[in-house]
Order: sequence, then structure tokens, then C-alpha cells
Amino acid sequence: MTERPWQRMIVLVDMNAFFASVEQRDNPCWRGRPIAVTNGKKGSCIITCSYEARAYGIKTGMRLREGLKKCPELIQAPTRPNCYADTSRAIMKSLEDICPDIEVFSVDEAFLDMSHSLALYDSDPRRIGRAIKEAIFRASGLLCSVGISADRSTAKWAAKQQKPNGLTIVAPGQAATQLANVPVTDLCGINKGVGNFLAQFGVYRCADMIKIPISVLARRYGNPGRKLWLMAQGLDPSGIDNEIPPPKSLGHGKVIPPDTKDAAQIRLFLLHMAEKVGARLRRNQLQASRFAFGLRTKEEWIHSKTKTLTDTDDGGLIYRLATFFFEQKWSGQGVFQVHIMAVDPKPANGQQDLFFIHNEQRQQMYQVMDQVNHRYGEFALCKAPLIKRTAMPNVIAPAWKPQGHRDSISV
Repeated sequence: MTERPWQRMIVLVDMNAFFASVEQRDNPCWRGRPIAVTNGKKGSCIITCSYEARAYGIKTGMRLREGLKKCPELIQAPTRPNCYADTSRAIMKSLEDICPDIEVFSVDEAFLDMSHSLALYDSDPRRIGRAIKEAIFRASGLLCSVGISADRSTAKWAAKQQKPNGLTIVAPGQAATQLANVPVTDLCGINKGVGNFLAQFGVYRCADMIKIPISVLARRYGNPGRKLWLMAQGLDPSGIDNEIPPPKSLGHGKVIPPDTKDAAQIRLFLLHMAEKVGARLRRNQLQASRFAFGLRTKEEWIHSKTKTLTDTDDGGLIYRLATFFFEQKWSGQGVFQVHIMAVDPKPANGQQDLFFIHNEQRQQMYQVMDQVNHRYGEFALCKAPLIKRTAMPNVIAPAWKPQGHRDSISV
């Protein structure tokens, strides 16, 4: 039987245990050994781990002490977000040399639409997969897994099948057959809640999706529901989206020492996050007039929103709003995490507040601070209290992108 020609080819590149692989790359004595990446030296939760550690049953989200029980030889590697972000940027740049139609999906994943570049590789998926792997290794010294298919969702599923360092190809017209016995919850976008809904109709595996009319999913989930129905049959119509939409929010949060009841310490964390939000707004020429604040306690999130009279990118003003929130809402309970978010930020218009005589001086101060910190590192120059800020590093958010407002890691 002659294989159908590739009219459309989507590739998903997935790095192998990315953070852990970077640590093993930079520490040759750790190669082949079980390592767990934690949020700083004091981090108690495993962010990710090497494949050697996974063989012992260690996984993301596990407490370090539990991991050490499973594997006493487990090596703790404090996370280095700036290094991971730099490595990711180098990887994504190398992929642009393979194909300009690229979507950075996360810090360690990217989609490529090879449909317009097939002639350069004789429409040979294996040649394309090898070229991608070689380019990434030259750029980063790391291995990756690649999934290739005629649709986006199947390509993402395929990339997971032969990790680490795999290359899985699902030929045109073969996706429905390949996915038939795959649990629907293995597909990207079908979480436990959607899976439970589908189970009511006897849909557990992709082949079962024909038991439910597409209209049922459309009524429940709208257009995303229609897409789920098509995904299970290898017919995902989604293309590559390399446009970053304007931000609906922009925020920073930090896990703090568990059950913190010291008001001064909590305020310091709030100041830290307020200045981070302000600096990120300025870096992206954005301002906001609405801000959300949150404190996570053992029982719940304490949260509130506040609106300013004018748009701002001033970390000091954001902190004053955070302090007001803290004094009004906190009643002495232990805090585990703080969060500050600018809601619906807009492009800065450059207008000054006529009723604040120190506005120009403040803007000049922040301009100098931002220039120094851009050159020498985040908070190399900062307000005096932040000298005592937490040493725990930043966290790369799932929505991280190598440029624009999604770049939450200052380099």
C-alpha cells in the first residue's frame, strides 16, 4: 500500500527532563545519576527530576524528603531559571533556522509547521526529525524527543511515546488508527474534568469518541469541545500560532516559608513581588490601574482587587496598595504564598500625573534602576529593604515565552 503524501506536517519538539538535563550537562559528574531540581537550596518540593531518578518512582511535585527515602543517593540541584531561559532561547533560535513557522509552546516545547518547507527535506519526516535533533544538540548540548504527524494534537502525543531522545512519526491517514486505543485523557487539553464528562457517554479511549455526537461537546464546551471531538480522531484542525496576544494579566508570586506569621516578613515578600510586577510592566511598556493581591493560608486563598485613579507601573505604589490589602485582610494566620497581579494592563501612554509633583523624579529613578538591573541582573540595584529579600530563585511560569510580556525571567 502506497503511503499518502504529506500535505501538512506538524512537528512537536519536546526536551527531555529539561531542567534536570541542563544540570547534568553543566555538571558532568551528575550524568547518569538520579538528580532532583528544587526551588533553591532550601526548596523542599521537587520541580522536576532526571530519568535516573524517575526509575525510583520519584516524580514532579514530590517532597524532597520523600524522594530521598525512595533513593538515598538522590542529588539535590537548586534551580537556575536564568540558565534554563537562556538555553531555551538558544534552542528556539536553532529551530527558526529549520523552519520559520514556529510556535514556542512552553520553555521546553515548540511546534513547527513544516508544510511550507517540505521540499527542502524531500518531504522525508525522518530527515526532518534528524535535522531538528542535530540543530538542538549543536545549540544546547541536549537531546530531545520529536513527534511528527499531519495534525497538531497527534504530533504532541507522538513526541511522548519514545522518551527520552525519541522520534515518532504518524503517517498521513494513520492518526485515527494509532490513537484508537489511547485513553482520551492522554491528549493535550482533555483533563480529568473533561474525561469524567466523556465517561458518562462511554468515551474512555479515542476510538470511543464516535459514540458521542460532536454537538454534545459543542453545547458543553463550545468550539473547544468540537476540537476535542476531532482531536481524538487525528483530525485536529489547529494550526501554528506564533502571535503572542496582549496580556490579560501580568503577575508574580512566591512560595514563602510555610506558616509564616511574621508580618514584617510577609510585607517584605509583598514588596519583592510589587517591585517585580512594576519592573515587568515597565520592561514591556505597560501600565495598569487594577491590581489583585493574594495570600495563601492553610485553609484558603485570601484575595482582593484594588483600582488606582490612574494607570501606573510604579512598584512603590503597587506595594502601598498591597500593604493596605494586607492590613485589611490578614488576621494573623500562617501564610504559605503571596501573589500580586496587574489586571488587564494597557500600553503606557507616557502621560504624567499632574497632581504628583515627584512623578518625574520617580520615573527617572526607575529608568536608572531598570538600566542597571538589565545589565547586572535583577535587583542588582534596589530599594534598601529588598537587600534582605528571599534568596529563593524565580520560577519559570508555564506560559513563559522567550520574548515579550510572557518572559517572566529577567536576564
